[in-house]
Amino acid sequence: MITSKKNIQKYLEQKIFETISEVADSLKVDTYIVGGFVRDILLNKDLKQDIDIMCVGSGIELAKKIQKKISSKEKIKIFKRYGTAMINYDNLNIEFVGSRKESYSKNSRNPNIESGSFLDDMLRRDFTINTLAIQLNKSNYGKLIDTFNGLKDLERKIIITPTDPNKTFSDDPLRMIRAVRFASQLKFDIDRETEKSILKNSSRLKIVSPERISDEINKILMTDAPSIGFKYLESMGLLKYIIPELIELKGIEEIEGQTHKDNFYHTLEVLDNISKNTQNLWLRWAALLHDIGKAPTKKFNKKIGWTFYGHEYVGSKMVKKIFQKLSLPLNDKLKYVQRIVMMSSRPIIISEEIVTDSAVRRLIYDAGDTIDDLLIMCEADITTKNQKKFIEYQNNFKIVRNKIKDVEERDNIRNFQPPITGKIIMDYFKIKPSKEIGIIKEKIKNSILDGEIKNDYDDAFELMKKVGNSLGLK
Repeated sequence: MITSKKNIQKYLEQKIFETISEVADSLKVDTYIVGGFVRDILLNKDLKQDIDIMCVGSGIELAKKIQKKISSKEKIKIFKRYGTAMINYDNLNIEFVGSRKESYSKNSRNPNIESGSFLDDMLRRDFTINTLAIQLNKSNYGKLIDTFNGLKDLERKIIITPTDPNKTFSDDPLRMIRAVRFASQLKFDIDRETEKSILKNSSRLKIVSPERISDEINKILMTDAPSIGFKYLESMGLLKYIIPELIELKGIEEIEGQTHKDNFYHTLEVLDNISKNTQNLWLRWAALLHDIGKAPTKKFNKKIGWTFYGHEYVGSKMVKKIFQKLSLPLNDKLKYVQRIVMMSSRPIIISEEIVTDSAVRRLIYDAGDTIDDLLIMCEADITTKNQKKFIEYQNNFKIVRNKIKDVEERDNIRNFQPPITGKIIMDYFKIKPSKEIGIIKEKIKNSILDGEIKNDYDDAFELMKKVGNSLGLK
């Protein structure tokens, strides 16, 4: 629901906006709140901490004067190259910029920037819903400026460019993904002509840095229903320049009357399912990529039909290449996603069989601290439309969860280290580092996981002596 223009005034009661108004008038510069903050006010959405202030003059000069006025402890940050300045005040990040116009050469993603009018500044913006401005000068304090019918487009729930979309997307191709991101975040439709233009200009995405692309993809992933965004990315020809491996999952193949599910749309369903239960960006990435290995491992067997043997292992290897391409973190975040993808079928296999303590111990040991997230992932992976099967799978997972809780309380397996170290083995048998140490430690670990001995020092020590003796150690 669009808020009344009159209600804008209540958002301007904060002291900072009055201060900006006073300073702007003293400098005789027209000054406005612009961008997403205005849009979100009008949509009655939770307001972000980032506010963009645009003035028809020097944004840096305006920011310096305001900094002196508010006596903020935070130092002003000035970016001379871009003609911008930033002030942190009362948990708000306020960026000041002078109005400008931009021009682009065909093969560059970097614009030529020069000072411009208010209209010039509005013309350079991506979508009409982001061209709305609220004036802060005393004479028109709180007035909504709507140059390109942005308010109407908010009401229509439509994403459309203020000028020719071909020029908009050619100038900055990232705007094509931004259109998708806004459609996904706001649950808006993309204007038909705008959509056609994205399809036409999709190849321009190749000149955009991977960091900028991954930032937008992360924002799409963090929406309530990320499938909206990824369906748009695929239909408008963008996904093939971002994660082409996902497109390989699309489609249903039939041989001798046997088919498999469309793993692309299944993936999007899993992604939406998991998004209801977690705000963990990297778990959402794991959901997006959990079946990525199915395309290269797909085979048809006359006896059993379609198979995807080893797709989890292959998929976990593919994750690293995708992360590298998109300049995503190659640290513990990558390892986390890889581990979830690698183990994505393990709890499902356990839930479909008699749940043994041994199987649960090994699952807990291998998953470590990711065990809870892994279960969330696997429950999201239940997409069958057969209600009887759905209820059956859900009940089986309840059994698995209870079993995990029981085993953890008894055996303390999560992230456990066998109680017998290599040093203990060397000291007891008076030997130097050797393969026998590894054999003994592996036997102890497996015996604990299989429930043959307790996870304690005494049981492990006795087994150490027994295995050592069998290897000829005294």
